[in-house]
Amino acid sequence: MHVFEIIIALLLVGAGLTALSKRIGVPYPAMVALAGAGLALVPGTPTLVLDPELALTLFVAPVLLDAAFDSSQRDLRANWRTVVSLAVGAVGLTIVVVAVVARLLVPDMPWAVAIALGAIVAPPDAAAATAVLKQLRPPHRLLVILEGESLFNDASALLVYRLAVGAALAGTISPASAIPMLFVVTVGSVVLGFVLSRVILRVTARIQDVAIAVVVQFCGTFAVWMLAERLHLSGILTVVVFAMATTRRAADIVPARVRIPSYAVWEFAVFVLNVLAFILVGFQLKGILGRIDSRTLLAYVGFATAVCVATIVARIAWVSGAAAFSRWRCRPVPDHKTGRQDTVGLSKGAASIVGWCGMRGIVTLAAALALPAGGADGPAFPYRDLILFTAFAVVLGTLVVQGMSLRPLMSVLRLEDDGSVEREVRLARVETLRAALSATSEQPGDEMSGLMRRRYEVMLRRAEAALAVDGSVPPGATAGGSQAPDAEVAIIVRRATAAERQRLLALRADGTIGDAAFQRVEQELDLEELDLQQRTRSAESESAS
Repeated sequence: MHVFEIIIALLLVGAGLTALSKRIGVPYPAMVALAGAGLALVPGTPTLVLDPELALTLFVAPVLLDAAFDSSQRDLRANWRTVVSLAVGAVGLTIVVVAVVARLLVPDMPWAVAIALGAIVAPPDAAAATAVLKQLRPPHRLLVILEGESLFNDASALLVYRLAVGAALAGTISPASAIPMLFVVTVGSVVLGFVLSRVILRVTARIQDVAIAVVVQFCGTFAVWMLAERLHLSGILTVVVFAMATTRRAADIVPARVRIPSYAVWEFAVFVLNVLAFILVGFQLKGILGRIDSRTLLAYVGFATAVCVATIVARIAWVSGAAAFSRWRCRPVPDHKTGRQDTVGLSKGAASIVGWCGMRGIVTLAAALALPAGGADGPAFPYRDLILFTAFAVVLGTLVVQGMSLRPLMSVLRLEDDGSVEREVRLARVETLRAALSATSEQPGDEMSGLMRRRYEVMLRRAEAALAVDGSVPPGATAGGSQAPDAEVAIIVRRATAAERQRLLALRADGTIGDAAFQRVEQELDLEELDLQQRTRSAESESAS
């Protein structure tokens, strides 16, 4: 009970720190990380050891699915070179640099253990960076690159992590067997993710109750991860593929009354899991501090500081070098849809931001917590206390140093939003209203149908004017007005909204708009649909009484 009371209290503290972080413009994980570090110094707090098999599943699976569900496949394809460079090249260089530094500082550390440490601290957490960047409205491409990287760098780092941990516990691993295994794991994870997405969609399509639908979503996410792990595949890669395959069809299957509350629940769950991860690490750090003397603690701090510096420098070196090479090699590529010129390589300012956005987060913590702690199931992982201490120090150091300096750096570089998402939102509003107007034109020519057509014509003219002047237009009110609609109006609005949804899906399918614009307009349609349903129910209740 004592532990539960502490967790509840710290969740409230985490909520307060998140509100504070938004006011001062720093990532909320940085504030929570400081609270977790302080927890280890508070007398009387208990020492907890989380089940290693539970750590990655509990903390990574839902967070990863939430990020993958919001990713734009169109934008990822347009920036695949940069995303792959970061997810593979930057991660690989970081693993090598950290492993070498670890071996230099602790010569007795086996290479497999050093590589496992490198894999733990290699993947950055985009949530911390984008939490600040979205407030500053940077070019949309930066957000796409960072969010896309976070999906795949976890998979690449944890594949290496799994091999290194296995080699450290078994004593050795053969490269001849490791390479085919990586290939099988990658292909198998992709196939399993696609198959499970079809299965889950068939199940969720039959569920109309909100509570049941949300429970199935969460259980389905954990089931996807656990099944992949039972088959010795990559849980991360399977969840990423599962989420990206599901999101392409979920908009046409999941009703608005389920989608809107489920988004709110997922946002809450991701926040709680981030806070809990830092709390649990704080608990475990307290046990580590109790097992070592002051001289060992100084050695741990020196080791962790060196690894943190190596982690930051390795990413900056890779991003700067890759961006410079790309700018030298590539030429402007025309965007035939918008008429703009885009470059494949990152500018110097953009490369500076991407290189500095190397904050580590929940994946690093979960991977460290997942190392075997020893007991009935087998021996403890070599140097586990040192690795866990270092992982938390890297997370804390990068969040504080990089996270809190990101806003000033953005101000110095003067990188501003290019307005691409806003343009796509305005275009989507125009196209969907045209579809709605076309749907109402197919209705019989009575007085009510004519009135509804005129309302949609007015809304369409407003949207077209906003698109023409590159201005903004607020989401249109429901075509039925604010009063309770009669049955004929409700039927017309439902048909118009259905036409709008089909047009919106087509715009995303052909690449005219990305997922960021799609989700904003989809939310507007969802709110209109829910408003119509509420007013219709009110009208039915009044007529019945």
